[in-house]
Amino acid sequence: MRPDFLISQSWNGSVEPLIYYIEMACNNMFGAGKNGMINPVDQERTFTLELAEVCTRDEKVYNLLMDLEVLHDMAKKLPEDYKGFEALYAGNQIINHIVKNEMRQARQIARTFFSKINGARAHTLALMGHCHIDSAWLWPYSETKRKCARSWISTLRLMEEYPEMRFACSQAQQFAWVKEHYPSIYEKIKIQVKAGRFIPVGGTWVEMDGLLPSGESFMRQFLYGQLFFMREFGVKCKEFWLPDTFGYSSQIPQICQHFGISRFLTQKLSWSLVNKFPHHNFIWEGLDGSTVLAHFPPGDSYEMNVNVDEAIKTVNNLEDKGRVSTSAFLYGYGDGGGGPTRDMLERARRLKDVDGCPKMEHMSPDDFFRRLESEKHNLCRWVGELYLELHNGSYTSQANTKRLNRECEFALRDAELFLAITAMKGGLDRQTIYRHHDALVDAWKKVLLNQFHDVLPGTSIGIVYKDSDQLYREALTAAAKTRVACLPHIMHESAHQGSREQAVAVNTLPWQVHQVINLKEDCDEPTRKRMRVEGELNEAAGGGHYIAVEMQGIGWSKLTPINPPAVKVWMEKDTFVLENSYIRAEINKNGQVTSLVLADQPDQDVFRTTDGSQCAGNQLMIYDDIPLYWDAWDTMDYYLETGKILNEKQSGCILSEIQVIENTPVMVRLEWKMKISEVSVLNQEISLSAVNPYLTFHTHVNWHENRKFLKVGFNTGIIAREAAFDSQFGHLYRPTHMNTSWDSAKFEVCGHKWADLSEHNFGIAVLNDSKYGWTARGSTLSLSLLRSPKAPDDRCDMGKHSFKYALMPHRGTLQSAGVPQRAYEFNTNLIVFTAKLSRDSDIKVDWFSVIGEGVMIEAVKLAEDKTGDVVVRLYEMQGGSHRIWLKATAIPPPKGVHLCNGLEESYQPLPFDARPANVGQDNKYFYIPLTFSPFKIVNVRFRYA
Repeated sequence: MRPDFLISQSWNGSVEPLIYYIEMACNNMFGAGKNGMINPVDQERTFTLELAEVCTRDEKVYNLLMDLEVLHDMAKKLPEDYKGFEALYAGNQIINHIVKNEMRQARQIARTFFSKINGARAHTLALMGHCHIDSAWLWPYSETKRKCARSWISTLRLMEEYPEMRFACSQAQQFAWVKEHYPSIYEKIKIQVKAGRFIPVGGTWVEMDGLLPSGESFMRQFLYGQLFFMREFGVKCKEFWLPDTFGYSSQIPQICQHFGISRFLTQKLSWSLVNKFPHHNFIWEGLDGSTVLAHFPPGDSYEMNVNVDEAIKTVNNLEDKGRVSTSAFLYGYGDGGGGPTRDMLERARRLKDVDGCPKMEHMSPDDFFRRLESEKHNLCRWVGELYLELHNGSYTSQANTKRLNRECEFALRDAELFLAITAMKGGLDRQTIYRHHDALVDAWKKVLLNQFHDVLPGTSIGIVYKDSDQLYREALTAAAKTRVACLPHIMHESAHQGSREQAVAVNTLPWQVHQVINLKEDCDEPTRKRMRVEGELNEAAGGGHYIAVEMQGIGWSKLTPINPPAVKVWMEKDTFVLENSYIRAEINKNGQVTSLVLADQPDQDVFRTTDGSQCAGNQLMIYDDIPLYWDAWDTMDYYLETGKILNEKQSGCILSEIQVIENTPVMVRLEWKMKISEVSVLNQEISLSAVNPYLTFHTHVNWHENRKFLKVGFNTGIIAREAAFDSQFGHLYRPTHMNTSWDSAKFEVCGHKWADLSEHNFGIAVLNDSKYGWTARGSTLSLSLLRSPKAPDDRCDMGKHSFKYALMPHRGTLQSAGVPQRAYEFNTNLIVFTAKLSRDSDIKVDWFSVIGEGVMIEAVKLAEDKTGDVVVRLYEMQGGSHRIWLKATAIPPPKGVHLCNGLEESYQPLPFDARPANVGQDNKYFYIPLTFSPFKIVNVRFRYA
């Protein structure tokens, strides 16, 4: 049986149970395997439709059945309470009358019982119909489109009979699917949205993962989600709705505030394995000090059935007794869809206000939060991230998906920058500009869809990742097409009569960058040829195919090599020594780093303790990885007891000899190989350039393990009680010790481009290009590389992987050493190409940069309203307060500059005719003063129309 039909007719309004069973069948076909639900898909499983019946319902019998069901539940769940005995006695009387065929008398007993109302202080449950539909999980995206239609038509039918019903529905992407594929249903939805009964919530494109997307991805989730709801329904969501995800970034409160959202609802934290979160209602303060009002439904579920047990549990489980009078109660089948049913609504009518149970009142999310806001003065405050003590294996599962996500985030950033600059300079006509703009918006939406909380974390069935890979490829293609179209036009003012082709480099980061360019891999043939013609590439001098260059902040310049002090490599006994003007590293024959010092601070070694004990880095570790149940989701703390170092003699692994494969003045590279097992091999290149203060490890793995975990560890001599981790628009600190159960539960944590372990004046940072899982215990910092779970995708991570990480020692703090900046550089390459420039033109032009410290330009993009305005997004990245100047090109000059919110709505004009004291008159640029507090996000809109 194929579930690709839509039930659009109901018999006596009884379609919703059939919808539920269809959803269960779909889940079984796609995601349920042998011996349990969360297993790989059983490809041999088939279904046969043997019987279908059409029947009608006897309303009198049905109503008596619901009466008895609720009375039975009260008698069962209130056994020590006189109200339970009353329910039991009433039920017995009803049965006696039914036996005598006295149906009217039986119903009257039920009505009399349910009319005995609560006292005024009874806790109220805010009933909100809900149908949590995973955009993909144990089924692909294509099935979700049908799930939405089946579930929502059922909800619309119920609304016809139950005027009290309110239904909260999130995820703009799912609305867009229904609009495209089921327009008649969509029109019915719009009618109920206008009536305030079918209620869009959340304000995001999908219910994304709360940890893995970048800060800019979070902004786009809200931007495109809110714009969709505003355009389609005239609704701006006030609450962030994220019932199910695997952790919550500490920047969520600030990001919400940028989109007019001051409320937050979730329930997943109730899954924490070790510690019970102490609140269901609280003020959540984020990384920058912004706050939202947070609520966790105390029933610990987003798919209640509206029964007595759930109602009582909700009140008994409430952590904030006496502080609040109302709690959310989300009812309806979820995950696979289905939504509310008639039985749920009938039980709600009987339990509306019956003595012995909490009150039940149908409410919209807005009505509920208004009540909660009136009591917010009673609430406690929670500062920082909301860490889920479970599902932390999801930071690593499906490594290819995480790599493509990171790649797309950076590729789209660059493409939008080039398009904005091209539009400002008039390099392409308006129609072409906005054709590319629409393509990039579409690309972003594909990436945002893949950030759904069961896709990017790696917890879906295998077929989902075939779909997500295709969407990533399409997004990268769109970014590449925009870049190719724009690059010839970004030097528009420098090309005129007498121009000739020259090699050019573009830097998309807002500070000066030093980089070694591989002309074979990073340049096209015209550029390589141009460099040879101009004599910049001198292979006879030992330069090979590498050149070192220096580039100013966001802008372009003629590709002119620099001559930094040469990097060197030599042997001392059985150890390779690599040295440049920044660091000196020693690599033993097993590929481990046994010494790492700053060039001008040789007495302080990262891998030597104060008592002289030897430590080591780049220790490739393998662990047994068998969680209690949720295979792709979880890794348990006991896995740390099973670790084995692979790249050492006693491991039993076969290691090749290390060889020097590149030795030039600007780049040296070593290579070694290792047979991990009979089925898995690893190849690694260790490189040091002349211009970077870090040692890079390019790693290639052919991975075919069964429930194993591959990590790389750096066992240092540094004593640090906290480690810092890159996060959305900033960083946060977590303990390296296990003093409390809250500390020990964070044995595997999420971080983005870098993590840092530092003492007062010395530290070590690890950078990466595609990884998210970390462990910091004592003096050891480990990066998670690959897993091999077997459910729900038994092919998860099987195959070839390429990734890189780097080791960066530094003096002072991570801020003074520029660790965040180096991590951006590690994930961003200079873009090299050939362009026409006049002989007398400037050899470099910067479009945007920052005068001052600690601020990153995260995005430069065209405004979504297609006015030709440009939006620049900045954030403070060091955790301090700064006053800086945003330097921007005056070609052309803007007509106005404003602060704007995340929806790009201007709210405060900014001066742009002043300039820093040490800057002379220069008509090519203008300067905007901005003030930042720690980790603050600022949006600046340049008006050109």
